Amino acid sequence: MEPQSTHSLIAMNDVCQSYPMAGHNLPVLRDVTLNIRRGQTCAILGTSGSGKSTLLNILGLLDRPESGQFWFAGRNMIDATADERAQLRNREIGFVFQSFNLLPRLTALDNVALPLFYRGFTRSEARECARIQIARIGLGDRAHHRPSDLSGGQRQRVAIARALVGSPSLILADEPTGNLDRSTAHDVIDLLLGLNDERAVTLIMVTHDAQLAERLERCLQVQDGILKETANRRAMTDA
Repeated sequence: MEPQSTHSLIAMNDVCQSYPMAGHNLPVLRDVTLNIRRGQTCAILGTSGSGKSTLLNILGLLDRPESGQFWFAGRNMIDATADERAQLRNREIGFVFQSFNLLPRLTALDNVALPLFYRGFTRSEARECARIQIARIGLGDRAHHRPSDLSGGQRQRVAIARALVGSPSLILADEPTGNLDRSTAHDVIDLLLGLNDERAVTLIMVTHDAQLAERLERCLQVQDGILKETANRRAMTDA
């Protein structure tokens, strides 16, 4: 299998994953086939235990599929080493989590700069890039505040800035609005969709919120390890 086109960021074919349990292999993903073009927005829905977290770990290059074929940014991920996946993950993927995952002792600025330290940026270079990203998400006046001094919505914005600071091709958002009230949640989705429009960054968001999912171009449902695509209002409107 080759990626379906040069515009594909993700191409999966018959991907399966299982985990050992009580002396048997428990199937978690079953023959998942998926193609996501660069710049698309995509929601993944599913109940706990459906397999969506396993799919998310594979998309984020954290786990390797048990079988099938998986291409990311034109590279074969089945044959990639752990080091190669880690390098791609650092350069190509920005993660946004429900729990924000900010370091409490660091300021917002240094939390955003952190991924660049791992790339070998100097402290001044990393902080300047972080300053630009924080300003873009509207928190320039909160750059030197610690997470405990920020609201939930502000913390999630800092987490988004951290995900964007390395100029990734993919934002992988795991329940990014789960700890926010509905008004703030919509503000965060507005920000993510605005960044998608502005910078053509691909957005894949795991959510339990069907209303938020409808704002993305594509909606994927994971049930008992099987992936199905359903139509949503935005897709029908765009058509």
